[in-house]
Amino acid sequence: MSSTPFEALACPLDGEALERRDGAWRCAAGHSFDIARQGYVHLLPVQQKRSRDPGDSKAMVAARQRFLAAGHYRPVAEAVGRAVLAGAGPAPLRCLDAGCGEGYYLRELARACEERGEESRDEGASDAPSSLSLMGLDISKWAVLAAARQGKQAGVPASWVVGSNAHLPVQTGTLDRLLCLFGFPVAAEFARVLTPGGVLVMAEAGPDHLRELREVIYPRLKPERPAASDAPAGFERLDSEPLRYPLALEGAAPIADLLAMTPHLYRASVEGRERAAALASLSVTVDVRLTRYARRGAGE
Repeated sequence: MSSTPFEALACPLDGEALERRDGAWRCAAGHSFDIARQGYVHLLPVQQKRSRDPGDSKAMVAARQRFLAAGHYRPVAEAVGRAVLAGAGPAPLRCLDAGCGEGYYLRELARACEERGEESRDEGASDAPSSLSLMGLDISKWAVLAAARQGKQAGVPASWVVGSNAHLPVQTGTLDRLLCLFGFPVAAEFARVLTPGGVLVMAEAGPDHLRELREVIYPRLKPERPAASDAPAGFERLDSEPLRYPLALEGAAPIADLLAMTPHLYRASVEGRERAAALASLSVTVDVRLTRYARRGAGE
C-alpha cells in the first residue's frame, strides 16, 4: 500500500484548482504559492489571519512533538486509525487532517494502513485501501513545518499546508475522510470538501480528560458542558467510541510538555503553573470520545 500527497488543492484567493509546477502551486488566474524547501506550502492569505502568527507557538509545537513521540497518546492514534479504515475497502483513500499539528496522527495512520495492507495480503483479502492520499493542514506555520520535517524523516509522503479550517484550500468533493482531532470543526467547509458518504472523524475531550492536571492548576473546575448529541449540518452520525485510560507521567519534563501543549498553559494563573512545575510525577486520566459522521448526499 502506497502513500502519496493529496493534490486536489484549491487557490485560497479564488477557489480555483491549483496545479503544482516549477516549485510552486499555481491557479489559472496566475496566483502562485511557493513550496518551501521543507516541503510545505503557505495557503493562508493575510485577510484570513486573525493575528500575525496564528495558532500554536514554536514552543507549544515542540512540547507536543516530545509528548506524542513518547507514545502517551498511542491508544488514541490507534483508535483514530480504526475509525478511518472502518468500511474503507480496497479503493484509494483520500484523507485530510484539519488541524494536523505536528503530523503525528497522519504518520500513525499511514503506519496502520501499511500494517492492514500486509495483513490483507497474508490472508488473501482485499479490505485495505490500495493507496492512501494524505494532506495535513494547520493554521500554525510552526506546526506545519514540524509536520513536513517529520513526515519526510518517517517516509510518509503528504501535502503539508498552512491554512484555515474556515476556508479549506481544497477542491469541492475530493476527500473520503476528514479528521478533526481536538480541533475547531467547521461543518459547512467539512461537508463541502468531502464526497457524499465521506466520513468525518472527530475526537473530543471527555469530562474527565486530564482532570488531575486541571485540579492542580485551577482553584476550581468549571461544570462540564453536555456533549452535543446532534450531527453537524450536512452529516449523519454513524457511531461513537469512548476511550479512557490512566497515564502515569514521571519527572517534571513530560508534565511540563503536557501542560505546554494544551490551552491550559495560558488559562492557568501564575500560581497554578507553579504548582504544576513543582510536581515530580502525575497520574492523569485520558478521556476521549471518537465520533464518526457520514457526509449526506446532495439534496438530503
